[in-house]
Amino acid sequence: MPVITTIEDLKRIYKRRTPKMFYDYAESGSWTEQTFRENSSDFDDIYLRQRIAVDMTGRNTATQMIGQDVSMPVALAPVGLTGMQCADGEIKAARAAEKFGVPFTLSTMSICSIEDVAENTEKPFWFQVYTLKDDDFMQRLFARAKAAKCSALVITVDLQIMGQRHKDIRNGLSAPPKLTPKSIANMMTKVQWGLGMLGTKRRTFGNVVGHAKGVDATGSLSAWTSQAFDHSLDWERIKEFRKWWDGPVILKGILDVEDAKKALDVGADAIVVSNHGGRQLDGAISSIRALQPILDAVGDKIEVHLDSGIRSGQDVLKAISMGAKGAYIGRAFVYGLGAMGEAGVTKALEVIHKELDTTMALCGERDVANLGPHNLLVPKGFSGEWQ
Repeated sequence: MPVITTIEDLKRIYKRRTPKMFYDYAESGSWTEQTFRENSSDFDDIYLRQRIAVDMTGRNTATQMIGQDVSMPVALAPVGLTGMQCADGEIKAARAAEKFGVPFTLSTMSICSIEDVAENTEKPFWFQVYTLKDDDFMQRLFARAKAAKCSALVITVDLQIMGQRHKDIRNGLSAPPKLTPKSIANMMTKVQWGLGMLGTKRRTFGNVVGHAKGVDATGSLSAWTSQAFDHSLDWERIKEFRKWWDGPVILKGILDVEDAKKALDVGADAIVVSNHGGRQLDGAISSIRALQPILDAVGDKIEVHLDSGIRSGQDVLKAISMGAKGAYIGRAFVYGLGAMGEAGVTKALEVIHKELDTTMALCGERDVANLGPHNLLVPKGFSGEWQ
């Protein structure tokens, strides 16, 4: 294994080994990509308070997210098409997360199905659902998640319509990839990826094809997804979904204080401050800037997590110090997966954990539970002073 010191090291290998359309799928945002960029760069405006002459022995990063024990306050975010980044990608990522002691969240638009992941792991994982119009499909999807003993449901609420992602359009993104002279030429340079794909039967959306009525091939899937998302989604519809699931529910995609307050009324156990990794409303505020006002409004009434832009253990520490109870990594684990499969996801988690642990110690803390605003230097107006 090459020497890996940062998530950026994994990203460089990932770019070399993964077909362009799937690299671009992960490494892009919508429209001008302003929000995509600022999700990460805005962390740089927050500084850490160094403390000295503090006993650093016996450090602990373990905590809980929605009542579940975790080795550090990190979860693997739901990422669509993960099984196209690496053969059987969702299974490999779930295994790595399980062994490391952090939650894995399976996307509805995964390549490996709920059943695939359940059959190849031992511990329960989280399952993410989109708000679709087809009640029959949705109810059966919930039932399948229950049968697989998923321990939490993550409802994504910021994807009623798809934000325009220019790179995906130009690349003709699909699963399996469309065979064009351009895509074939690129895939021929990704030998390891290609051999993996030849060795698996999982090459399309396992939770949809064969389960949604009228969807049995990639051609019909494209037509189905363009019609499937529920443009009429409202809070009453979210309440209805809540009634279908008797376990913990997490609402992902909250970026506004008023929406955070409304999330309290639908019985959610946690919310995720997220802008979909900058892939939906370009020009929206970064998740880390949106975090504090939401915490001030609802943080003592509901568990608040943060997603979008996290690329290091220091980013995790900053989010936790501000008051979040957990942080989600999406691109960071995808880089590892595309670079080195399951071992790469494990390496991504190891990098983030080491950065979190070392930074915590140098900030004078021995337990992640003791992190707080006193560990940070946050500039005035960081969360906005808007007219």
